[in-house]
Amino acid sequence: MTEIGGASSAPALELDEVIIRFAGDSGDGMQLTGDRFTNASAMFGNDLATLPEYPAEIRAPAGTMAGVSAFQVHISDHDITTPGDAPDVLVAMNPAALKSDLSTLVQGGTLIVNKDTFEERNLAKAGYESNPLDGEDLSGYRVIEVAMTTLTKEACAELGVKPRDADRSKNFFALGLLSWMYSRPIEPTIDWIDSKFAGKDMVIAANKAAFSAGHAYGETAELGAQRVVVKAAPLLKGTYTNINGNTALSWGLVAASQLSGLPLFLGSYPITPASDILHELSKHKAFGVTTFQAEDEIAAIGSAVGASYGGSIGVTTTSGPGVALKGEAMGLAVSLELPLIVVDVQRGGPSTGLPTKTEAADLMMAMYGRHGECPMPIVAPRTPADCFDTAIEAARIALVHQTPVMLLSDGYLANGSEPWRLPDVADLPNIDVEFATAFNMVNEDGEESFWPYLRDENLNRPIALPGTPGLMHRIGGIEKDDGTGNVSYDPENHERMVRLRHERVASIPIPDAVLEDGSTGNADLLMVGWGSTWGAITGACRRVRSTGGEVDHVHLTHLNPLPANLGDLLRSYRRVLVPELNLGQLVRILRAEYLVDARPLSKVKGQPFTAGEIQFAIIADINEFSGSPNEPTSTTTKKGVAV
Repeated sequence: MTEIGGASSAPALELDEVIIRFAGDSGDGMQLTGDRFTNASAMFGNDLATLPEYPAEIRAPAGTMAGVSAFQVHISDHDITTPGDAPDVLVAMNPAALKSDLSTLVQGGTLIVNKDTFEERNLAKAGYESNPLDGEDLSGYRVIEVAMTTLTKEACAELGVKPRDADRSKNFFALGLLSWMYSRPIEPTIDWIDSKFAGKDMVIAANKAAFSAGHAYGETAELGAQRVVVKAAPLLKGTYTNINGNTALSWGLVAASQLSGLPLFLGSYPITPASDILHELSKHKAFGVTTFQAEDEIAAIGSAVGASYGGSIGVTTTSGPGVALKGEAMGLAVSLELPLIVVDVQRGGPSTGLPTKTEAADLMMAMYGRHGECPMPIVAPRTPADCFDTAIEAARIALVHQTPVMLLSDGYLANGSEPWRLPDVADLPNIDVEFATAFNMVNEDGEESFWPYLRDENLNRPIALPGTPGLMHRIGGIEKDDGTGNVSYDPENHERMVRLRHERVASIPIPDAVLEDGSTGNADLLMVGWGSTWGAITGACRRVRSTGGEVDHVHLTHLNPLPANLGDLLRSYRRVLVPELNLGQLVRILRAEYLVDARPLSKVKGQPFTAGEIQFAIIADINEFSGSPNEPTSTTTKKGVAV
């Protein structure tokens, strides 16, 4: 660490990264506080990654453990891939937040508490028999006790704000204090307050007063030793914005609409954590986007199938419970061979499960969760920003190959954020779509007609928009005759159609699997990931390589069909380890498809992997097999790595 000058007279210590966690009651505004701190850090030029955590109960009693809301942000002056294993700083707004989240704080870390809330009633709600601020329980941390509530009320009193209303601004006091301690620019926050609360002059004044009071407290309370700065990261030149996965996915769908020239239709029923896609897309009517909030999940996908048949990009968004309800309509879209995008923002299950927590346990449902032989392509983004590109890829596959596509995001990606460099629109490839406009069959009498299932060399059928003169045909869920599209109960035709639908999906050309940056191809161990595990796996592999270990990594965007070279790639490694936020669903697919001894590394706690958890598993694997007499000899010597 080196000392550098700052905006304050107090010197600041330069750090290359810091992890901060805000925790408080669900009414304390922790998500807003974390989001504003993140936005200021993005404006400053840091690389960053976030982990918002919401309470599962909508109206948990104030001050209880069930009502704790938290937001973790990792900022750095270099490339990072996760929101961090453990925070260096914990801001606890009440006793419940302290009790809930203290275990995440690193030993010796900084603990900032709102001491005004540590009174008897709140202590009892959190399960404390005595005040932890008075004993030795916190002796392993740097504790900063701040009377945030009192100071906020004092700052707002001269404005004529009632004490109860002023209390709502104490999160801005915390934000001001942290902005001073970590040398964040204040202008983005001040501008945001003006914009967010426009027309509410008293609210604007109170929030600004609280923010300024917190910032001034840092300067006057002799906290100079706590003041640090994290410099900007060397990012590629361009225009950046801070984006979360749901927003990126929404923008990707809008981009796909523009690239294909087709209007976008979203039929959706609100469900956590997918609802924000509906909210975001509803803002973009100017781009030809139509959103429909349906009365239930079945109506939502039914409207999307109808929109697709009518010539739009039909999209429906949901989470796991909603996917279960959409199964029959997905089968209808498969039978009709219509483009459709089904977005599943996964959460913990089963049933209602963990609605505000993340999981990735819907892969088998995406593969097989429909009756009959009902294949659908599956794609999965790896980061919040990658949701943009994956949405375009889902649309490309759906439109070019005329098939429903499942896009598997998850709660971690949906709510997490990172800096995203806006792409040059000119660099985005067009999605070419053609609709049938003329007859395609002539019978022996010379009469022309239209066969809706007459296939081209790619097994695609012609799509005729409703109302196209002469191109009428039957639609519906009963099996179709190949070619004519008439209803058919013929056994031979049914098997032919089942096999055709399977072959159509299996033959979709997708890119080969490639090793991630840092992989050499010489390791004995290959890490295979999909979805949001990318960040933790990448971070873990970097740490292992930095200590002399060898490990390679491949990450899959396309899960059905799988890359054509994947089998050969897997078989070229002695060991394959697959981290998943489930009990080993991709492992089962890889073992069945390629007969390789892929092993699971599972986590189903409603939390994403940390890089440290995967690092520990990699090191344990390397040490277990290093020098083992039962292992075949290798021309490359592998060394054990210390944990």
